[in-house]
Amino acid sequence: MKDKSSNDKLLNKNKKAFFNYEMVETLECGMSLEGTEVKSMREGRFSFTDSYVVIENGQLLLLQFTIQPYKQGSIFNHDPDRKRKLLAHKSEIKRLKRKVDEKGLTLVPTKVYLKNNIIKMEIGLARGKALHDKKNVIKERDLKKDAQRELKRLKY
Repeated sequence: MKDKSSNDKLLNKNKKAFFNYEMVETLECGMSLEGTEVKSMREGRFSFTDSYVVIENGQLLLLQFTIQPYKQGSIFNHDPDRKRKLLAHKSEIKRLKRKVDEKGLTLVPTKVYLKNNIIKMEIGLARGKALHDKKNVIKERDLKKDAQRELKRLKY
């Protein structure tokens, strides 16, 4: 993905995906949303929990991505757990389909952000991490925190 410009506003990042998967590459997609979904997402009322992307009939579909109903919505509020279509070029979808089928990779949502007032999602082509890799990440993170604490203690 290209460097994000200054008029991008990060709404949320899927930290669990970065912990459970090793990202091979990323792709920026648009999202096909209803009006109340847009309003809820701008308020940050959505969840990545166990969400993933599948390719069906040449389309990217986002599954198990929950957008909470809009508080001021009426009876025409959206279904929180519906399938949502992600917008990408046909050639990019075909390329992703080949990689997912051949190499056993998976597609997971990594970020949701506003780009020029349009909601965009970054999806990652990911490979699952083994348990010992996850333990190493935790160990490195703890060591880094301890080093920062020690440096802070030495300054004062």
